[in-house]
Amino acid sequence: MDSRTAEIMEEQRRAAPVIGPRLRRLLRVVLVSFGLLSLNTAYLLAVSGLESATGSGYQGSFYLWMFLVHLALGLILILPALIFAALHVRNAYQRPNRRAVRAGLALFGAILVLLVSGLVLTRYSFFAFRSPTIRAVAYWAHVLSPLLVVWLFVLHRLAGPQIRWGLGLGWTAMTAGCAAAAVVWLLIASSPGGVPQARTETPSDRFSPSLLQTTTDTYLPAKLFMQDAYCQECHSDIHANWAASAHRFSSFNNPAYLFSIRELRQTLLTRDTNTHASRFCAACHDPVPLLSGDFDDPGFDVEHPTAEAGITCSVCHSVHAITSPRGNGAYVIARPEHYPFTFSPNRFLRALGQQLVKAKPALHKKTFLKPLHRTAEFCGTCHKVHLPAQLNRYRWLRGQNHYDAFLLSGVSGHGVSSFYYPPTAFSNCNTCHMPLLASDDFGARVAESTGRLAVHDHLFPAANTALPHLLDLPPNVLQAHRDFLADTLRLDIFAVREGGTINGRLHAPIRPDVPVLQPGQTYLIDIVLRTLRVGHTFTQGTADSNEVWLDVSVATEGRLIGRSGAQAEDGTVDPWSHFVNAYILDRTGRRIDRRNAQDIFVPLYNHQIPPGAADVVHYRLQIPEDARGSILIDVKLQYRKFDTTFTRHFLGADFVRNDLPITTIASDRVVFPLAAGSASAPNPASSIPTWERWNDYGIGLLRKSGLGSNRGELRQAAHAFGQVERLGRPDGPLNLARVYLKEGRLEEAAAALHTAAAYTPPPPMWVVTWLTGRVNQQTGHLDAAIANFRSLVTLDTQETRQRGFDFRRDYRLLNALGKSLFERAKRERANPPRRQQLLQEATQWFERTLEIDPENTSAHYNLSLIATQLGAQDKAAEHRRLHETYRTDENARDNAVAVARRNNPAADHAAEAIVIYDLQRQDTVPSGEEQS
Repeated sequence: MDSRTAEIMEEQRRAAPVIGPRLRRLLRVVLVSFGLLSLNTAYLLAVSGLESATGSGYQGSFYLWMFLVHLALGLILILPALIFAALHVRNAYQRPNRRAVRAGLALFGAILVLLVSGLVLTRYSFFAFRSPTIRAVAYWAHVLSPLLVVWLFVLHRLAGPQIRWGLGLGWTAMTAGCAAAAVVWLLIASSPGGVPQARTETPSDRFSPSLLQTTTDTYLPAKLFMQDAYCQECHSDIHANWAASAHRFSSFNNPAYLFSIRELRQTLLTRDTNTHASRFCAACHDPVPLLSGDFDDPGFDVEHPTAEAGITCSVCHSVHAITSPRGNGAYVIARPEHYPFTFSPNRFLRALGQQLVKAKPALHKKTFLKPLHRTAEFCGTCHKVHLPAQLNRYRWLRGQNHYDAFLLSGVSGHGVSSFYYPPTAFSNCNTCHMPLLASDDFGARVAESTGRLAVHDHLFPAANTALPHLLDLPPNVLQAHRDFLADTLRLDIFAVREGGTINGRLHAPIRPDVPVLQPGQTYLIDIVLRTLRVGHTFTQGTADSNEVWLDVSVATEGRLIGRSGAQAEDGTVDPWSHFVNAYILDRTGRRIDRRNAQDIFVPLYNHQIPPGAADVVHYRLQIPEDARGSILIDVKLQYRKFDTTFTRHFLGADFVRNDLPITTIASDRVVFPLAAGSASAPNPASSIPTWERWNDYGIGLLRKSGLGSNRGELRQAAHAFGQVERLGRPDGPLNLARVYLKEGRLEEAAAALHTAAAYTPPPPMWVVTWLTGRVNQQTGHLDAAIANFRSLVTLDTQETRQRGFDFRRDYRLLNALGKSLFERAKRERANPPRRQQLLQEATQWFERTLEIDPENTSAHYNLSLIATQLGAQDKAAEHRRLHETYRTDENARDNAVAVARRNNPAADHAAEAIVIYDLQRQDTVPSGEEQS
């Protein structure tokens, strides 16, 4: 081709229009699509702006359909926009109007940013970015790039053909008008996001005696809450953990629960001719059939489609509100709001709905992930229990209660009187029972601790080691629970007393030095059991059937000379062992051994240990006359989810022996030399600081001294705390003050508190203030006591803020303040206005207690007295009624306890104020009724 031909062709190319007839038709498609998208975007932005301005949610079903239109228009626009841009750039790139070319290229780049950022936000499986940073950048790029596109389009057109301003401005005005109309329509015609209103605490007849409610006070279809496979599609890691959890197997798919609920329902059918009282169990174990009404069918059993639903994803995540801190399922379920096509039988439409969730998860989060899910109160709705009168035909009784034990502990940062406090408070249960796990689930978030994406573990690791064995779950499930249990408590063989009595000569602490034991002599071995990584009372939960015991063996030269905690061939543990449990009786004095909640009446004893506290267990050992060499004492704290008696019940004919897994939570061992002149035994020094060993020993003795009328161990506790003081720790005089308070030695208690406060660094000053307030209260210095307690309620220091401590929710503190004000008011009979003021303030504090603990007997009792003095007779009568409802029936207790102690020598022994376990009983092989 010669140069002249090339010049002619170039002139023709330049003379040809950059947008020919075909390309113009494509341009119209692009512009119309952009125009419709702008109208749609205006509505979406209007809703977002309204939500930001009001703090309420307006993303209802119509919004989701509009967002789906937004996605569709965006996808439809991609191909024609890119084709038009490519052809237009090819035609115009060499044109002499360089300003138009540059603006056009910039416009093309802005459109690419708009389209690519939209794809990123849509989270298609082939284009899914999980990084929050990338998504944040994409979001703002997608929001701001349309403004850039409009500006560059104007610049591009200003450099070329004349703009038709009228059409553009008219379309803009219509778009703005649509946005304004949408805002007005939402404000007038819509409730915020369809969010249902929480109901009051009044239980529904449909679900009573549980406290469960629905926002509509109607039954809800079971299929709404049995969508676990739907959840699995985006949350596979979470689903996999949940599928092996105790929540998953809370229902008729749990052999132990199945036995108990069947027995209960049969008992109720015989007694009441219906099973309605069993709803008490269903609110937490069988929520799906309870919500649908199927649970009321007397024939309901494992064959029903909902019988093995367990606690599904949708049940937990549809909880809309908590009506009270009373437990027993005191939650409100809202009908979950789903995206379009969620339940469509068409696979393509279901996939479209899932893509909509990924692209716009705000409504999904609002529906299924609420702030209340991060609270201890949420867990407390089922992990706090009372037995209603409808169930036992007797009266209100307290059942298991993880929530209050946690709330009043140092672990939560709310308990004002704990022996130990963590560096920072644990604000909820999830910290321990839902630890973060690395995951690429769509719901994963970046963990601050690792900087990686993670989800909360929905296996809920805890202590149900029976289910993995009974249901043949993968080995890692049992191991997860065992790992969780490991070192939650600590064992310490701490002391030896000569003569085998409480008052014998003390050798402590054992190790690194140990005393030489004499053949033929009797000794008392003191073992300290301390809770460590436990935020509530141990063992809690099913404390009547959990089997936790001390397994102690004593040997010399390979010969066993002492034993406690042995097992028979069928797995039954020696009933004369020390069990960390609650021994519960029915009205006839028989042990509750079948998880028969309807018969629960009264505890014979309660050996559970609060968080941050300790127990001391005494063992008597006589050294044989012919013993030589050394004595080895080996102690293990053993845990088994269910004892043999209950296991025999629920396995029925399949029972051979109790082979449920046994987990060793803690262990300790000591070697003692025998006889004078023998070689010293090899014992490494304890890893526990000496002061802490003495302190734990004193705490255990102090706690035991309150059992029954025998306070013989207070003197030993005072001695232990004196050793702590000599070791330079403020815990010594602080805890001595607790001893003196218990003994009524108030002046000495005040002096001990003064000594503790003078230490550097000081002990927790809130504990000092609390104990000082109690001393002032008991010595009649009521104004000082009131000042002490008020200062704790309002305590807000740099330390408490940094550590997350807040004592306004310790209702023992609130009651103490209310009681002090009430007593102070009695001294103002000559000054009625002042008396009235004090009584009204006392009322406020007791009422605040009831907001936290509505069943608090002390608050109801005092409020009844105050209301009487204020002349509010109706109010006084109501609080007297509630006090009568919640108080303990001591007379009935005494009768059942007397029968139990008479019929079961091992249980009678364990219920003594001071218990000494004999390591050389003749009948160490279990027989008869199991004591554990």
